[in-house]
Amino acid sequence: MGTFKLIHKDKNSGARLGKLATLHGEINTPSFMPVGTQGTVKALAPRDLKDAGAEIILSNAYHLFLRPGMEIIRKAGGLHNFMSWQSPILTDSGGYQIFSLALLRKINDKGVEFQSHIDGMKHFLTPEDVVEVQKDLGSDIMMPLDECVHYPCSKDQAEVAMKRTLDWVKRSKECKDNNGQLLFGIVQGATYEDLRETCAKRLVEMEFDGYAIGGVSVGEPKALRYNIVNLVSGLLPGEKPRYLMGVGVPEDIIQAVELGVDMFDCVVPTRYGRNGTAFTSEGKITVRNAAFSEDFKSLDPDCGCYACKNFSRAYLRHLFNTQEILGLELVSSHNIYFYLKMMRDIREAISRDRFNEFKKDFLSRYQEKNAH
Repeated sequence: MGTFKLIHKDKNSGARLGKLATLHGEINTPSFMPVGTQGTVKALAPRDLKDAGAEIILSNAYHLFLRPGMEIIRKAGGLHNFMSWQSPILTDSGGYQIFSLALLRKINDKGVEFQSHIDGMKHFLTPEDVVEVQKDLGSDIMMPLDECVHYPCSKDQAEVAMKRTLDWVKRSKECKDNNGQLLFGIVQGATYEDLRETCAKRLVEMEFDGYAIGGVSVGEPKALRYNIVNLVSGLLPGEKPRYLMGVGVPEDIIQAVELGVDMFDCVVPTRYGRNGTAFTSEGKITVRNAAFSEDFKSLDPDCGCYACKNFSRAYLRHLFNTQEILGLELVSSHNIYFYLKMMRDIREAISRDRFNEFKKDFLSRYQEKNAH
């Protein structure tokens, strides 16, 4: 269990085709994980995710620890049973959320003390506690507690966070059971190449089931982000999955696949969907806009999702205009379908050594009309 099989490498780029085995099934990579932070992908039922082709989703240990609490999830028989999703789940530790959402936090080498952003209650979590929470959740892939710094930050600050992350990750590994749950290491170091290199090498020496690139998409310019992803990806072992945390507009995913990344997650497709913006093969469209009031075409002529097969842009605009919940559901489910179809198309292109052609074709169509 927990084996990653590298199936094919594209001959003309760094893109890779793989398969990751977990307790609840296999994941074809490159893979996109819809984000179900609180045990649900917002506005979508599990059957919608299955219909769209989702093989794995992401939930957040911090949020579930606070609500509904671990006792209820334990009584339910774990997160898969609680949310009625029997396919793989990756749980993020919540490190990023603690640093960004908690009302007050104090961090030291032992762990993090924080006040809940919900009710102000004080909690203290160690890296070991975070692994125990994820054992109770029963997730297929666990992420260790890490310290994420925002851009820009000083090198000293980045180095302290990186060293603390390494210590926490080591402690996380020491309290992991041999129960089939996978544990990934997280590479930190902000935009400092030498810190990233040190962190990656130390993690590889410790040997994890996979490796994540954390601390990106926190305000840094895209060129710097690609530089870090390229650097770190080249330092990680080829026989293990590589996960780029929290990155996710289509063009960024395609760029990172080219650099050898295998797994992605992002709230973008559902967040944009709830706000009336749809991703299509011809770029983004904001269907709430008056321009679509008499547009009876589907959202995307190339899409086979339920929304595109049955409803017009005019109707979807009407739903948003009248604040009907169905509008949020339909555009969110379309966006997830679009992302997952893009990943299937990427995998197909890699298998044929045609990733570069796919990238060029996709981006020329997608960016050409992305001025709506």
